[in-house]
Amino acid sequence: MDFLTLSILAAIVAYYFQRRDEHRRILLLGTHLGQYQIEKLMETLTEGYMRALGEPNPERQQQIWSMLTTTETALAEQFRRFVADFSRLDAETTRASKLPLSIFYTRRWLPGTTFDFRQALAVHAQGICRVIERDGQQSISPKDKAFTLLAELFLMQHSCHWFCKSKTVASTRLVLRHQTPYEKVLESVAPATLQAYNALVAA
Repeated sequence: MDFLTLSILAAIVAYYFQRRDEHRRILLLGTHLGQYQIEKLMETLTEGYMRALGEPNPERQQQIWSMLTTTETALAEQFRRFVADFSRLDAETTRASKLPLSIFYTRRWLPGTTFDFRQALAVHAQGICRVIERDGQQSISPKDKAFTLLAELFLMQHSCHWFCKSKTVASTRLVLRHQTPYEKVLESVAPATLQAYNALVAA
């Protein structure tokens, strides 16, 4: 068997195991997320914030901000429950590669190049709930709150895509879906979130 044939076979085998590993992670996260309405609440908030930010009438704008309070509270509660549920999983199944591109079973071969996705979700839960509940920031304006919370939500979504696929894929999806680069999101989250996040995922 010549070198080219061996290379093709090796590529096919690697592709199979890569897709199998990705499918496992996608199924794991999807099964747990499917028990909650987090994605729907995120969509409602995002659309509501965009509407409020584009509303020229101050009185009408304030009404929109007030209407979104219930959705924010529901999101915080649902995300807390999701993170608590996900935290009960075994560490072996929740590790994600810090490398730009995912390599199948990195958690077993190169555990030092991985991070625990459960801990990432805990960081995001603290950041999201901190903004929604305005802990230590009672004077924050609705506009600033919306921008910070959107950044927190986008970063959480990035981590979910990172866990399922890779950091590179997650960053690409962030730009395609929200027209926002990964670096800009990092600049926009709360300082406490950024510090805890960087400590966890830094290569």
